[in-house]
Amino acid sequence: MTPGARIEAAIGLLDAIGAERAPADDLVADYFRRHRFAGAKDRAAISRHIYGVLRRRGQIDWWLGQLGAEPDGRRRLLAELALFEEWDPAAIGRACDGDRFRPRALDEGERQLVAALAGAKPRPREMPQEARGNYPAWLAPHLEKALGRDLAREMAAMEEEAPLDLRVNTLKTDRGHAIAALEEEGVEPVRTPLSPVGLRVFVRLPLGNLAAFRAGEVEVQDEGSQVAALLADARPGMRVVDFCAGVGGKTLALAAAMKNRGHLVACDIAAKRLERATQRLRRAGASIVQRVTLASARDKWVKRHAAGFDRVFVDAPCTGTGTWRRNPDAKWRLKPRDLEELAALQAEILDSAQRLVKPGGRLVYATCSLLAEENEEQIAQFLEAHADFALLPVAQVWREALGGEPPAAGEMLRLSPARNRTDGFFVAVIERRALAPEAAADDHGAGS
Repeated sequence: MTPGARIEAAIGLLDAIGAERAPADDLVADYFRRHRFAGAKDRAAISRHIYGVLRRRGQIDWWLGQLGAEPDGRRRLLAELALFEEWDPAAIGRACDGDRFRPRALDEGERQLVAALAGAKPRPREMPQEARGNYPAWLAPHLEKALGRDLAREMAAMEEEAPLDLRVNTLKTDRGHAIAALEEEGVEPVRTPLSPVGLRVFVRLPLGNLAAFRAGEVEVQDEGSQVAALLADARPGMRVVDFCAGVGGKTLALAAAMKNRGHLVACDIAAKRLERATQRLRRAGASIVQRVTLASARDKWVKRHAAGFDRVFVDAPCTGTGTWRRNPDAKWRLKPRDLEELAALQAEILDSAQRLVKPGGRLVYATCSLLAEENEEQIAQFLEAHADFALLPVAQVWREALGGEPPAAGEMLRLSPARNRTDGFFVAVIERRALAPEAAADDHGAGS
């Protein structure tokens, strides 16, 4: 493909992403499936153009506004080329000449736009904080409340491409053998610093071609997500529920922690998501998993299994603000009402899931969000409404489950890209108070 053809492909995909038809990753992957003639260099260039715009859209749109240009896929990409990829106006003009498969020729306004941006400082002093940090203005007070003085640093880290994190499946191998297996295939992983079963790779990989992946010896999972699952401290022989299991990433991690001994239930309201988990479970050799589709968070299944589980893991639906390194388009799809609706849903899910926790058992609440409304405030609200639960200090849980000390102080765990080189993750571990001996005897007598 010519440079112009790559630009034309990127413009079309940016317009499709802007129309919110699907997440960027899905649209880009579908494009490459349908255009197999695009070689590795073509794919890399098209992806660089698209994700450059998505990661820096706040700055790009500010510049377009300053120059009186309407933001769309084409103008955003012209700005990306001029400001960040350092194409000179002549090169942009040659690539956009209207020839076959290439973008139509620049009009007079676009030529002026490209000329004005050539050599400009991408982040001038007068650029507002939300544009400089590439996030929607309405989110500014929420991010400031959660991140404080670290806001600019964390948003800058979100502009960087995330590495590929893998979780070693200890049902089939250990980290040393997994490293050796990957190195034999030309992959050079490093050990993750927080997760004892994590590996990190700094290049893109065709995972389906790796024997270690096909054999179920490694799974894709961000280190922060691995840590969240490990903090459940699920042990062999326990009864455990993954209440919002989705496609099963944390279910697999829980099954490995339990060494395939006990009873693990993967619940979700989306049958299709659970069905997609089937192949992953089979490949990983996770044989203790029962899949249960719920009609809603208040499904009767929960009532029938009340107080029956040692661990209930809630990876709650959230804004995903912690995953912007991997999903930069997601930030631009968020609306204020999304946060309100998700916070209400999280509270409902927690209130329902807690019914499954037996006395002395634990409820583990996790999100991939940076926002206090979805994290600390949810836990405070929950504890106020449920006096029979108590928050366990994360340092205590970390020592029990992982050994050593957590990477940050606080009763609950926050991980972030700038500080920990993980996605943004939040974890709180809450324990249901065990019944006093006399209360347990009374309860047993009442039920006999």
